[in-house]
Amino acid sequence: MNTKKTAKTITIVAAAYISLVVLFESSLGFFQPEPDGTIIITTVDKQGQSHDRVVSRFESGGEFFIAANHWPRAWFQRVLQNPKLIALIDGESASYQAVLLEGEKHDQLALKYDPGLAFRFLTGFPPRYFIQLERLSSEP
Repeated sequence: MNTKKTAKTITIVAAAYISLVVLFESSLGFFQPEPDGTIIITTVDKQGQSHDRVVSRFESGGEFFIAANHWPRAWFQRVLQNPKLIALIDGESASYQAVLLEGEKHDQLALKYDPGLAFRFLTGFPPRYFIQLERLSSEP
């Protein structure tokens, strides 16, 4: 196979893969599933506007966690900038402090809640970050 043909084949395969990831991620964002395994978080941007987002729910040791599992993650950037958020969990809304996990605790959750190779492939192998939700009060 000559160099031009190889480069063309690689470009076509890469474009097809990127299109698959964009289509999969877009469909997730569009359909926003809300089964029992989700939490609705409300974050605030720099302009003071609030944004709701459905995120996957993880529990361990009686604590709640959410994870940035995808490339589209504006909500994650807002949480890093302003870690106070409101979360709707099991029909109850409350204020929480978001704490970015690192080290051993992050690694334990990553192993416990490994999404699998197929999911990582469909999402384009984004880095994964876990956030612990520490309840501040019973009022939002």
